[in-house]
Amino acid sequence: MNVAGSAREKKLAALLAELPAGLLLTAPEDMERYTRDWTGDHHGLPLAVARPRSTADVSRLLAFCSQNGIGVVPQGGLTGLVGAAVASTPRDEVVVSLDRMNRVRSVSPIDYAMVVEAGCILEDAKAAAEAQDRILPITFGAQGSCRIGGNVATNAGGFNVLRYGMTRDLVLGLEVVLSDGRVWNGLKLLRKDNRGYDLKQLFIGSEGTLGIVTAVSLKLFPKPSQIETALVGLRSVADAMELYARARRECSDLLTAFELILRGGIEIALAARSDFREPFETVCPVYVLIEASAGGRVDLRAILEDFLIGASDLVVDGAVATSRAQAAQLWLLREVMVEAQGRGGRYLRTDVSVPISSLAGFVDDALAALSASHPQALAVTYGHVGDGNIHLNIVPPVGMGDPADIEHLFHEAEMVIFDVVDRYDGSLSAEHGIGRVKQAAFLERVDPVSLDLAFRIKRALDPAAIMNIGRLLPSEETDERGDP
Repeated sequence: MNVAGSAREKKLAALLAELPAGLLLTAPEDMERYTRDWTGDHHGLPLAVARPRSTADVSRLLAFCSQNGIGVVPQGGLTGLVGAAVASTPRDEVVVSLDRMNRVRSVSPIDYAMVVEAGCILEDAKAAAEAQDRILPITFGAQGSCRIGGNVATNAGGFNVLRYGMTRDLVLGLEVVLSDGRVWNGLKLLRKDNRGYDLKQLFIGSEGTLGIVTAVSLKLFPKPSQIETALVGLRSVADAMELYARARRECSDLLTAFELILRGGIEIALAARSDFREPFETVCPVYVLIEASAGGRVDLRAILEDFLIGASDLVVDGAVATSRAQAAQLWLLREVMVEAQGRGGRYLRTDVSVPISSLAGFVDDALAALSASHPQALAVTYGHVGDGNIHLNIVPPVGMGDPADIEHLFHEAEMVIFDVVDRYDGSLSAEHGIGRVKQAAFLERVDPVSLDLAFRIKRALDPAAIMNIGRLLPSEETDERGDP
């Protein structure tokens, strides 16, 4: 008799008996699209996929799973890159997809706020805000498929962090189903509320390990009437950082994005699209994509052009978009570079940050270390200069096809990059989170007091240990600290 199979069948039967009809998918073919993330690198077959239609459904499910020791994996749009939202095959876990809970509950133009359900696609939430002449500034390439709950659970970053902050800075309140099924209603539109602990911050960035976010209230901002975009070429990352410092001073809070792209990224985009042309006559080692936005009577174009003219000692060449179509084309250069960097295969994604003042030194030292250790690999470097976040990705050499060799390369290259990050007192995860992929590196570096506090919070909010076990923090049975 297959004891494991029998136990699995009993859990499935109990779930089906407990939950309303139509809430649970159990056939492998029905669950297929919930078994792997956007990268294709992380996958796992769950015990079942729950697709709740309401907060009450989520509450009922978690109460049952808590009482019966069934693991739960919250899932958004599957655009995360650290393996946190797919089932872990050795465990019998229920994936909880919020894709049915996708309503925009309200938009309040006067409060400059909106309330959306966790399964709402980011692009839909942004459109609802713009329909009221407001903007939701969370912006990144996956916004057409990622979901608000996932953005909150991972504290997503993106292009506009420079001006508006991370997702954490934009959340006014949350509705969360706790691991035992209780609902914490922390939804509010208040900008100032000093009543004790700010509990919502526990769940933002917790990667689904403490509860399931079911609704979010978010800050909105005035929709800009002017947006200006420029691409400039420079001689070095150090020059790009000096340009950034001047831009912050001269463009002030009108600056919304300052994206760094090294020459290799431009070459990847040019190779991927035959309709792309060299941005400038002069080929530059470093490029920066700049965007500023404003409303009212500010002459934004004049401000940006005057700034660039004043920076002629740094800028080798550049262009300011004369239309939104041209601006979109400049942003497309970056988007295509990101999509094409893996040459159609696997590549190592890193997501590190260092103090902004150290960014030029970090890039130079990291690239030098990688060139010395793995000269045949392709290092693709780009990032969000205004928040110190660099994506230094590694593409295997042409012809390296053995998966074991590729894994070995990725492991060694990541160690090289993280060693340089450590020297600059940086972070190995700026915006993607820890998940399963970066857990080992995270645990090697986290201080004992921080780890102890994290475990205490986890035990307090998830005493039955069912929420996304083995993501971010190790499961208790693998915790080597000797704690009970």
